[in-house]
Amino acid sequence: MAEKKRGKRPKSKSKHRVSKKYKRYKIEGDKIIRDREFCPKCGPGVFLGKRKLEGKTIYYCGSCFLTIEKKE
Repeated sequence: MAEKKRGKRPKSKSKHRVSKKYKRYKIEGDKIIRDREFCPKCGPGVFLGKRKLEGKTIYYCGSCFLTIEKKE
């Protein structure tokens, strides 16, 4: 049986992508404004996901699975 030739793996053609955490902040003058809230259970650095359903907003933490509902 013929042996398979093993060479170097071809380099990836995908570019390095910038982290999405920088989209959660806005800079206005000298202040940094956060677009989303931090998780009250996990602390700073973990943002809550946000979605709107039928007159209420649901915030969700992907780390600790905390769900907060707020009516508008």
